[in-house]
Order: sequence, then structure tokens, then C-alpha cells
Amino acid sequence: MADLIITGGRVIDPARGFDETADVLISEGRVKSIETRPGGLPRETTMSSDTKTIDAEGCIVAPGLLDIHVHFREPSTTHEETIATGSASALNGGFTTVCCMPNTTPPLDSAEMIQLIRHKSNEAKGARVFPVGCATIGRQGNYPAPIEAMTKAGAIGFTDDGDPVDDSGVLAKVFTLLKKANRVFMQHCQDPSLTKGASMNAGPIATKLGLTGWPRVAEEQMLERDILLNQSIGARYHAQHLSSGGSVEILRRGRQANQPVSGEVSPHHLLLTEEACDGYDTQAKMNPPLRSKRDIDQLKEAVAQGVITVLATDHAPHPAVAKNTDFESAAFGIVGVECALPLYIKALIDDNVLDWPELLRLMTINPAQIAGLDIMGLGSLAEGGPADITIIDPDLEWTIDINSFVSKGLNCPFDGWNVKGRSIATIVEGEVRHSRSQERLRT
Repeated sequence: MADLIITGGRVIDPARGFDETADVLISEGRVKSIETRPGGLPRETTMSSDTKTIDAEGCIVAPGLLDIHVHFREPSTTHEETIATGSASALNGGFTTVCCMPNTTPPLDSAEMIQLIRHKSNEAKGARVFPVGCATIGRQGNYPAPIEAMTKAGAIGFTDDGDPVDDSGVLAKVFTLLKKANRVFMQHCQDPSLTKGASMNAGPIATKLGLTGWPRVAEEQMLERDILLNQSIGARYHAQHLSSGGSVEILRRGRQANQPVSGEVSPHHLLLTEEACDGYDTQAKMNPPLRSKRDIDQLKEAVAQGVITVLATDHAPHPAVAKNTDFESAAFGIVGVECALPLYIKALIDDNVLDWPELLRLMTINPAQIAGLDIMGLGSLAEGGPADITIIDPDLEWTIDINSFVSKGLNCPFDGWNVKGRSIATIVEGEVRHSRSQERLRT
């Protein structure tokens, strides 16, 4: 593998508190040295004749972005998404590592299924893909899945995402097994008894459209139950795709009590309200649903205060037929990995909620630690560590166009939005696996 030098970029590694203009030398898939300017790389640095250089002046050089919540559908009907297309779309969005959910057909509820995903990931040569296993057999919520065997096979966490683990007795057993395995439980916080037939937020727009409303308490009640149930067990717990401002205080109390709890928020819950559903726009049909401006403000405040510590896309591709129907019958979800970065910039940096190091922390080392991937060196950019790197042009203006997506899913309400900030190169194990700016790459 040829050596690679990234020159003159603003190198930010939130894991180390590093933020300097520097040159990065990569050799044999790892970071060989990081030399701050004005000196740059030392004169004695030896490079092979085929060394490649990326001019990163004016750009941010960050640890590879990491998303712990994507749906790649495989094994399932491959017209929706595959590991190959999903991992390629992740690269296109600047993500070097993603964690895929187990609500597939068949579900990822055995060691053999976990091994299949790892094999598919190695074949794809896109972003790294790590599987999240089912918490219960078949995602039926009745019996814990074989967590020990699945952990040994490579599952980095467990969830029944798409559905909650509703039975408290079953969940307590899952918590106990995960505590022993030192793996995180990722909960889809939804009380199903409160959401039967619901398709959007319970509020004035649902009333206007004659649709069954999805109340905030369905999320809040499940989150509160889980934290209380886990209090005496102490398993690592992560609340997925939070949508309700009322969930913030519940999560805050758990963290203040020093429980190992964390939460994530997705781009659509930071930028869109229930008003996007007006006119029965199925592109805005989400699970959990889009809520109010007040919820957005509370979620942003939670991000600013460090109560919510992870940004995750909940990338959920669907074929057009699943969205091009009546609102109540349409599928929930949005594709996200290819446009998430500029949407986070718009919601959090442009709105003065976070600065760049803080934003990158929520997209690199924080999710890496929750998934246990930090022990591999993922989520950070340091000498001797893996050369998984995202180069970002923070000023690049562009228009989101679903027809340019690599993902098989085109279900995105942000189509046509003018945004700023984009990855221009995505590097995995020292290899430039996606580049948007060939003029910056030279030999």
C-alpha cells in the first residue's frame, strides 16, 4: 500500500483535545506521524516513490466519522439496500464506520448471522460495518437471544430496534446478560400500547389531517421504565433516536445518578417539525415522529449541555413503492448517511449550539466508546492508530440531490436543500476509498 500524506489541514481529534494545523503521514494503514505547522513533516521523513499527497488546506482533517445507527437491510430483500451499497453510501457521506441494525429478514439473532454481516462487510471494501445483534430471539420480545455467542462472533451491541423490548422481565434478563458481556443495549423507546395505528406526532397537524397521533409519553414512559429497571443491574444503556423534549430530563436524571446511560439524536429531529407532514407528505413520516419546534429546542439544549452525547442518522432506506402510497400505509424512515454531515452543521454549528471539535466528538469518539470500538483505536486520530480519516471542506456549498445518492434508498425530505460543508475524502485503513476532489490528490 502506498504511503499517503495529508498536508496543511486543521487536524481535530476530540479524543485527545488536539486542534492544530498539521501534516499527517500514513503508512501501512496506520498514522505514522502528525506534525504541526509551520515545521510540517521533518526533513528526514522517508517516503516511497508512489507516495500520494492530499492538499487539505482550508479543510478539517478528522477521525473517520462513525454512525452507530443504520439500517442496511441485508439479509433481506436486496432492492432496499445491501451491505455493499450501504457501506458505499456511508463513504459518500464521510463515514468510515457504521453499525447496522438487526431488524432484517431473517433477523440477526444468532452467531451465524453476525458472522455473515462481518463477512459481507469485508467483501464490500466500503466503510467498516459492525453488526448490532437482536436482544431477543426473532425480535419477538419473549426470550433473550444467545448474547454470549453473538458477542464472540462480533456483535458490538444489542437491540430489537424497530420494536422495543416491552416485557420488563425479559429486559431485566437481557440487561443481566449484557452486563456480563460488557455490551451496550440500544433501546427503541416506544410503548406500543400507546401508539397503535399512530403515524405522526399527536398534535394539531394530526388532528387537521385526521390521523392517529403518536404521543410523546410513549417514548418518555419507556425510557423512564428502562432506566429504573436497570438501576440495580448497571448494564450499559443507550436510547436511540430521541424525539421528545420530555425525554431530556429523564435522561439527565439517569446520568446525574451516574448510571451508564446515553442517548442519540438524528438530523431530522433537529431540523424538521410535524408541519413537514402537512399535505400527507410521506417523506416526513418517521419513527419516532417529527414533533414540535419546542422539542427541537429542548433536544438542541440537551446536546449543548452534554446530556445527549451521540449523533446518529437512523439511515432507513425504502423502495419508492413503500413511500408512494397513502400516509397511514407508508413506511417510516429516511435515508441519512449521505447528507447527515451538512445537516448537523446547519442544526448545531450554524445555530451556535456546538463548535467543530464538539460536533466531531459526537460523531467520532463518543459513539466509538458506546459501541466499544475505541479499543480498536476507532473514533480518534493519533500516531500509531488506524488511519480512518474524514477530510471535510466546511465551506463547500452544495444542493442535496437524491439522484446522486449511492444508497438504493431515495426517501429523503431534504432533497433540494442548499447546504454547506461536505466530506471531500474518506480514508479507511490508509486507503482513499472515496474522493470528491481529485485535484487535491496527487502522486
